[in-house]
Amino acid sequence: MLRVVTHNGPFHADDVLAFGLLRAFVDADATVVRSRSPEDWAAGDIVIDVGGTYAPEQGRFDHHQASYQGPLSSAGMVVRWLEHEGHITADLCDTLKKQVVDYVDDVDNGRLQPATGVPCFANQVQAFNHGNDTLDDFDAAFFQAAVFAERYVRGIEQGLRAIQAAHSKVEAAMQAAVASDSNVLALATYCKWKPAYFELGGADHPTEYALYPGMDGKWHVVAIPPALGDFAQKRSLPEEWAGLTGSSLEKATGVSGAKFCHKNRFIAVFITREGALEALENSGRRWRKKV
Repeated sequence: MLRVVTHNGPFHADDVLAFGLLRAFVDADATVVRSRSPEDWAAGDIVIDVGGTYAPEQGRFDHHQASYQGPLSSAGMVVRWLEHEGHITADLCDTLKKQVVDYVDDVDNGRLQPATGVPCFANQVQAFNHGNDTLDDFDAAFFQAAVFAERYVRGIEQGLRAIQAAHSKVEAAMQAAVASDSNVLALATYCKWKPAYFELGGADHPTEYALYPGMDGKWHVVAIPPALGDFAQKRSLPEEWAGLTGSSLEKATGVSGAKFCHKNRFIAVFITREGALEALENSGRRWRKKV
């Protein structure tokens, strides 16, 4: 069982994140001792954010000493070590850095100030400090924050893997749409299609709608945005569908089993795949050489 040591008292996003990373990718049962005693530091397998030493080969990750002039906090030090030691892949390291670690490094080293009222990672961790009156209280709150951090980085990992798994499915669907001269990106199963779609040149691809089954078995038609993260659509769903549900949408689409269309016309839901395609056909929104 990995024995991790960090400082006691109030904590920050970097030491919480560093411990969360170790629990997520090295030892899920790692324990933490929160102390400012050199004797406790010496007994630790890994020491983070305290101790005055940056020596990855010895499991020491502090950045406060004058001898260290780099840009990292303890979180950045730990994630770099995780990659070097093979605990995480290079692509996961890069994703973790982009999505949370670099930000935490910047905040902890004073290069960036968290915005008031924005629930960023640093502000969320800081909230765990409130209401603690004793060192034991802070120890308990630190561990609660670390559980949150562990789940957070695990979610980033799972999101990356989902995008990677979707890549080949989306590429095949894009090729099939071109081959059949279709404006519908047809997916047989749900996947995280948008990141892969735009990585594969989706902004210039002729598809305008994505069709896939939802987790509830119903079929979703989504108007594809012009760029990843954009709230606009290459071509919106019909105006006469906007905000309708049930029988009202069935009447507007001419399709039995039409269930819902968002008022902003970026998604509509149908009972069957055939019904979704028929609704697009009836509205003049679908074109293709063959079914």
